Amino acid sequence: MSAALTPVALRNVLIALMLAIFLGALDQTIVAISLPAISTQFNDVGLLAWVISGYLVAMTVAVPIYGKLGDLYGRRRMILIGIALFTFASMGCALAQNMQQLVFARVLQGIGAGGMVSVSQAIIGDLVPPRERGRYQGYFSSMYALASVAGPVLGGWLTAYLSWHWVFWINLPLGLCAWWVAYRVLGGLPVVRRQARVDYLGALLLVLGLGSLMLGITLVGQGHDWGSLVVTGLLSGGLLGLIAFIGHERRALEPLLPLDLFGNRVAVLCWCVIFCASFQSMSLTMLMPLRFQGITGSGADSAALHLLPLAMGLPIGAFTGGRLTSHTARYKPQILAGAVLMPIAILGMALSPPQAGLASAVFMLLTGIACGLQFPTTLVATQSAVDKRDIGVATSTTNLFRSMGGAVGVACMSSLLLGMLQHNGLGTPANPLLGSLSTGGSTTGAQSLQETFGQLLMISAGFAGLAIVAAWLLPDRQLRGRE
Repeated sequence: MSAALTPVALRNVLIALMLAIFLGALDQTIVAISLPAISTQFNDVGLLAWVISGYLVAMTVAVPIYGKLGDLYGRRRMILIGIALFTFASMGCALAQNMQQLVFARVLQGIGAGGMVSVSQAIIGDLVPPRERGRYQGYFSSMYALASVAGPVLGGWLTAYLSWHWVFWINLPLGLCAWWVAYRVLGGLPVVRRQARVDYLGALLLVLGLGSLMLGITLVGQGHDWGSLVVTGLLSGGLLGLIAFIGHERRALEPLLPLDLFGNRVAVLCWCVIFCASFQSMSLTMLMPLRFQGITGSGADSAALHLLPLAMGLPIGAFTGGRLTSHTARYKPQILAGAVLMPIAILGMALSPPQAGLASAVFMLLTGIACGLQFPTTLVATQSAVDKRDIGVATSTTNLFRSMGGAVGVACMSSLLLGMLQHNGLGTPANPLLGSLSTGGSTTGAQSLQETFGQLLMISAGFAGLAIVAAWLLPDRQLRGRE
């Protein structure tokens, strides 16, 4: 399929897809800085966390559905639908008159973003031979890194000088531009014509099962106890829904998620690696600003800049991993190197206080490089290990495990942090999602907080070691060459 497009056309397609990826990733970070202003206007704290969580949960659930629909109806149609829904929902967010309306619009936004992110990466799987995909997926990883830096800065500026509504209004020109560019440059995409059978019951069971599971995990990350009635009910309902989904998929003529993919050793091990990597990446993005603010007493703006080395390391690792994959036609060395580097870097952060600016920045940079080495390379390995007709659903499943890893990481680390703070008598953050943590300005409190975060990071490093086992077990296969 790569022969269907000239190099110039392929470059234009890449630009369109990078714009869609950036737009979807930006709304994961740009809104957080505006939450205090939103809470003040609507005078509603109870639903505030769902402004972010609703977006992430909806995007996670939508990813595998878009993957299958893209295989059936064509990826161009699905990405245009995703961008249109995202842009329309952004208008709903900007015009919201209460917190309920805002959360509902954010859920619609997340559904649109799920299509933008997963379909974009599947298109590259269609157009680029396996040996070259690492380089292109590295470009996508750089969009995530750019969004992680630009989001808080742009969101803070818009909120301070205009209003929080402009955090969503800015998506209108960006979304229209992305839709028009995608409509023009993706017109030449080849589409495999075949009869489509949409597994509607499977989609419903997946939404109910995965949605309930993600909601339960998200509640834990917001301070609810694992044994509370609502969390237990959601987690139990989610597991039952997923069991029913698996049973249905075994009998479906056109399954939404072919279960034989889970018999593919390369794919399953790559999903384990990316789950662990995303667990670390998202939980550290939440933990490190809290650690920096609580121990040094700095403001939220300084804490956001503290994440800059992590954001810089991601594209460095992705670019390096992509180039090495193209040059050697192998993916295992890069994945294994990232898996080994991750716990080492996290242990370094645990042993170096945030006041030690250079050491902390170096270990944050190494953590970003470790993530970058794993994210695009595992996707390339998965795509090369499945049949061409399953590239879309394999890509979306990879993104599903990436999203689930991030959600589980934030929930588990937030819950563990709350418990450790209570045990050490330091009090708890008012809301870990907003990063409001205080030691009361005491030196003893800051020292105790440093020890608490050190222990938490060591636990995180121990979990990161599981990725080394999965990466070590990966077969060292050679990718198909340039086609």
